Amino acid sequence: MNNAIFNYEAPGNEPVELYKAGTPQRKALLTEIEHLKNNITEIPLIIGGKEVFTGETENISMPHDHQHIIARYHKAGKKEVEMAIEAALEAHKTWESFSWVERVSVTLKIAELVANKYKHLINAATMLGQSKTAHQAEIDAVDETVDFIRFNAEFASRIYNEQPISSPGIINRLEYRPLEGFVFAVTPFNFTSIGSNLTLAPALMGNTVIWKPSANAVLSNYYLMKVFMEAGLPAGVINFIPGQSSVIAPLVLGHRMLAGIHFTGSTKTFNSIYKTVAMNMDHYKSYPRIVGETGGKDFIVVHHSAGTDEVATAIVRGAFEYQGQKCSAASRAYVPVSMWPALKERIGKMWSEIKVGEVNNFENFMGAVINESAFKSITGYIQKARESKDADIVFGGGSDKSKGYFVEPTIIETKNPHFITMEEEIFGPVMTIYIYDDEAFDETLQLVDNTSPYGLTGSIFSKDRHILQKACNVLKYAAGNFYYNDKPTGAVVGQQPFGGSRASGTNDKAGSHLNLLRWVSPRTIKETLLPPTDFRYSFMKEGYCEKK
Repeated sequence: MNNAIFNYEAPGNEPVELYKAGTPQRKALLTEIEHLKNNITEIPLIIGGKEVFTGETENISMPHDHQHIIARYHKAGKKEVEMAIEAALEAHKTWESFSWVERVSVTLKIAELVANKYKHLINAATMLGQSKTAHQAEIDAVDETVDFIRFNAEFASRIYNEQPISSPGIINRLEYRPLEGFVFAVTPFNFTSIGSNLTLAPALMGNTVIWKPSANAVLSNYYLMKVFMEAGLPAGVINFIPGQSSVIAPLVLGHRMLAGIHFTGSTKTFNSIYKTVAMNMDHYKSYPRIVGETGGKDFIVVHHSAGTDEVATAIVRGAFEYQGQKCSAASRAYVPVSMWPALKERIGKMWSEIKVGEVNNFENFMGAVINESAFKSITGYIQKARESKDADIVFGGGSDKSKGYFVEPTIIETKNPHFITMEEEIFGPVMTIYIYDDEAFDETLQLVDNTSPYGLTGSIFSKDRHILQKACNVLKYAAGNFYYNDKPTGAVVGQQPFGGSRASGTNDKAGSHLNLLRWVSPRTIKETLLPPTDFRYSFMKEGYCEKK
């Protein structure tokens, strides 16, 4: 028996590989890319540690070359969903009794495998399947995946060591039980690391998981699942079941033993899940924990005291990295009229140097948007701006889907702070800028706060500390992650715990101990060393009572 008192120290963040020209790292990555491009990967379900081939398949092609098929995945049907639930419930019986140190050890081995042995494979699968550049794949699929795992080890250590006080003759302790049942993890296409964290965080705390990956991230998520298994994750702890939501969700959400939901995706989908859970509440054995990170309409507010170069850089990077397909991506900006001419010129210079194309070309800053549905939605918003009297397309606006789903980085200027592209989430490389009078800064802060239903990320640019503090106070609920003089994207695990409220989710802060607390159900245990033997309290006994 492992009866040592064990603590995990806070780790450093995984260093970012730069993949400079001529390095062995770039050569190894390009070799892995070519291998994946030239072979069709067959992807089964993984249920109870076993591969399951259903025969009902869907092809995976590259967004930047949509005729090029690189994988084929099998989809779960009713039978397989029920098998996965049964496997998760069976695995729960033993996994929850593992020492937390043993569970941490499995996840830390996963981190080592991702950071070393499978680094280039995980990056290449993310680049090809999700059209990420090498840099965007590296900071997500490898570095953030590793950071989530290593920091969660320290967070878990902190949680398990948090104990109540005891009084003389009494021992009090707190036991952190996993939830009773299984957790349903629904993961998005845009971050491979989220696929890892939404499954491993509950598993670390002793839960078992049903994992439904996004259809647009199945390739990278499948290789993650293979790494989980190689690291020694017991069969059934995580069950990988890609497929249609219309097939999977009703069975999982309707099951009596649903204990929790770990979700990242659209606000609309999350609202639907929340409503379904509410309708089934009388059926569940316990109240399911619902943790969700959803949409955003993330902002940059510029004060006239800000520097032009840093604002231009934040707008270009914040809005166009990974084609604007980050829930934290900047998509609306508020710029004072006195700064706009110089800022417009600086943004234009940067815009002219942006290259868009295939992700294995390391000169490209952007790849393609994820699929045709996204392409149609994004270009539809651009067309609305093109046709409106309230907006002008300043830079970009072009698109081409003949080979890949390419959308130019687009800057829109509007006279209307409530123009559709200022209010609705676009999830693409489109930034809308509203020009305000310098004297109307206070009113503009109110606009920022009230324009969008979301509350995920935002930033303020100013060299005046009073302005920074004012914006922070006024916008306290407008962003769960707020930035001074930086783009509103790129949160780092252990440094900027991530999440927002309002229509952006439950704000349970992935990348901190707060998220892990959602996957345990504490039990207090009190032991009395010398129990009383008389029902009467001392003040009732002879000699203590007042005589009449």
